Amino acid sequence: MDETPQTPDDAARDSAGRPVDPWAEPTGGSAWSSPTEPTQPLPPARPMPSTPPAQPYGDPYASASAYAGYAGPPAGQTPDPWLPPVAPLAVGPSEPARTSRRFSGLTLVAVALAAGLISAAGVSAVVIATRPGSSTPASTSFGTSAAPSGTAPAVERSRPAGSIAAVAADVLPSVVSIIETSPSGSGEGSGVILDTAGDILTNNHVVAEAASGGTLTVTFHDGSSAKATIVGRDPLTDIAVVRVSDKQGLQPARLGDSSSLQVGDQVIAIGSPLGLSGTVTEGIVSALDRPVVTDQTTDAEQAFIPAIQTDAAINPGNSGGALVDAEGAVVGINSAIATVSQNSFGGQSGNIGVGFAIPIDQAKRVAAQIIAGQTATHARLGTTVAANDANPTTIGARLDSIASGSAAAKAGLKVGDVITKVNDSLVQGADGLIATIRSFAPGTTVQITFVRDGQTHTVSVTLGSDAS
Repeated sequence: MDETPQTPDDAARDSAGRPVDPWAEPTGGSAWSSPTEPTQPLPPARPMPSTPPAQPYGDPYASASAYAGYAGPPAGQTPDPWLPPVAPLAVGPSEPARTSRRFSGLTLVAVALAAGLISAAGVSAVVIATRPGSSTPASTSFGTSAAPSGTAPAVERSRPAGSIAAVAADVLPSVVSIIETSPSGSGEGSGVILDTAGDILTNNHVVAEAASGGTLTVTFHDGSSAKATIVGRDPLTDIAVVRVSDKQGLQPARLGDSSSLQVGDQVIAIGSPLGLSGTVTEGIVSALDRPVVTDQTTDAEQAFIPAIQTDAAINPGNSGGALVDAEGAVVGINSAIATVSQNSFGGQSGNIGVGFAIPIDQAKRVAAQIIAGQTATHARLGTTVAANDANPTTIGARLDSIASGSAAAKAGLKVGDVITKVNDSLVQGADGLIATIRSFAPGTTVQITFVRDGQTHTVSVTLGSDAS
C-alpha cells in the first residue's frame, strides 16, 4: 500500500474542485449520532445594540444581570432566544416607622417581619422592618416541600461532622417560624425550641402585638403548624417565651456558652428572613459586647443589650432565630441589623453584614425565670449615667446621681466618677454601661474601673436587683 502523503495536487477534490480533508466527518451528522437524528436549529444571531454599552468595553450580553427585572418582550414580539427568563422584581411600598434613634448615618432594624407592626432597636437609629402585603403572611419552607409529581425525592447525602451542612442539618429541626396576627396587622419572626414541653424562645418584639388580643401560629421544620400562647415577655432584654401544646417529637436546641465566644469565631444564623423559613447563613463574630438599644412600646421598656455582632446575613424575619457556633450550640438570639437609612427604591435596606444577637447566657437566664412563672429580674448599679462629653479624653459613662443604699453607694462610687470598664469589658458610654450591667444576674460581683480626679481606680461591686 502506498503510504506517501497526498499533496493538494493529487488529493481528493469535491465537485467544486476544492481539496477534501480525508479526516473530516461526513456531511449530514455527527460521528456519535444517528444520521436520522433531527438536528436543533440554532436561534438567529443576536442583533448588536443600536447604542454602545454604558460601560466601556462592557458586553451587554455577558450575563442576565444586565436585564435584571426584564419582564419579556412587548406584546406581539418574539421572545429573545438568547436571554434566560428573569422574573420581574416585586417592590413593595416603603415601610413606616414608629421611632428612631439616629447616629452616624446608620439605622438599626429590629428584624421581625411585619405588616403594620412597628418597633425599634438600635445603637443608632432603630426601626423595625415591616412587610407590606396582606394580613396573612406568605411563608415558604424550602426544606419541607414534597417532590413534584413524577420526580424522585431528593437523596440526603451525609456531610463531614463540623461542616456547615452538618451543623445546619442538626439545628434546623430546632428552629421555627412564628406568625403573629393582631388587629394592627401581621408579622413573622423566628424562634428556638427549648424543651419537649413546647416552650419556644423568641424576641419580645416578635410577639408584643399579639399580647393585646392577637394570635400566634408556630410552623415547624417538618411543615406542621400549631397555635401558641405567650408564657411571658421581658421587654428590658427583648426576650419572650411562647408555648405550643400537644406537639410530639420536638427537638430542643442545645444551648451553648456565649461567654466563650471570641471575635473571629465562625457562627451560623438560622431563621425565617423575609418569610423564607429554614434559611441558613454563615459568618463570623465581628464584635462582642456591642451596645444595642431596642426601643419598645415605651421608653421604660427599652432593651439595652450587650450584643454579639456578626456578618452572617440577617434580615427581617430572622428575629428570635438562632445564632449557633461551629459545634451547633446556640450562642445568641438574632434580634437586630444595622442598615443604611434608605435604599435606591426609597425604602429600608436589608442586610449589609452588620447584625446583632442577644447573648444566650442572658437569654436563657431570663427564659428560665419566665418558664418558672417568675418576673424576670435585672441587675442594677443604682445610678443615673450620661456620656462623658465634658472630658472627651476619657471615654466612659459619667455618674450623674447615686441612689442611697444602692450597689454603687455601698462600693464607694461618687457622682462625677467616670466608669471605663466592667470586668474586662470596655465602657464606651452610657448605653454601654447599662447594657453591660443588665447582662449580669442580680447579686453578681463585678470589678468596676473608674476615673476620679484624673486617677484610675478599681472597686468590687455586688450588683443589686430591680426586684427590690
